[in-house]
Amino acid sequence: MMNELLLWLSAFLLLTGSLVTLIAALGVLRLPDFFMRMHAATKAGVVGPSLILLAAGFYEPSFSTWVKILFAILFLLTTTPISGHLIGKAGFVGGVTLWRKTVRNDLETVLPTHGFVELDVPEEEASAHADHDAVLPPSAQEAGLTDMMTRPTKARREL
Repeated sequence: MMNELLLWLSAFLLLTGSLVTLIAALGVLRLPDFFMRMHAATKAGVVGPSLILLAAGFYEPSFSTWVKILFAILFLLTTTPISGHLIGKAGFVGGVTLWRKTVRNDLETVLPTHGFVELDVPEEEASAHADHDAVLPPSAQEAGLTDMMTRPTKARREL
C-alpha cells in the first residue's frame, strides 16, 4: 500500500515537473522580449527539475538518494537566480530593447545602458582595414570609440 502511494506520488511529481518545463519552454518560444523569455527559462530551470528530482526521490526513497536530491535542488536554487540576474543585467546594460508594450522601466534611471556599435562593412573593406583602424560612423566617433571595439569582426580575427 505504501509503495503504491509513493509510486503514484512520484508519477504525479514527474508529470507536474515535466508540464512546468514544457510550459516554460513554450514561454521561451512565444514571449515577446529577451527579459520575459529569460524569466520563463529561469523559473522553469528551478521548479521543473526540482519537481522531477523529488519524483525520483519518492520512487527510490533511500537516505543517500534524498541527500543527493537535496544538494541538487539547493544548487539549482542558488545558481539559477544568480545567473539569470547577471544575464538580464548584461542584456539591459548592453542595450537589449524592451517590449514595445512595456509600461514601466525601473532601471532606466539607475543603470546606464550602452548600445553595441555594429558596422555594416563588406568583407572586402573589412580585410582592407585589418592593418589600421576601421572607418567609424559619426555616432561612434562622437562617443570616442576607437580601435579594437569598432573594427569589423573579420579584421579583429586577422589581428
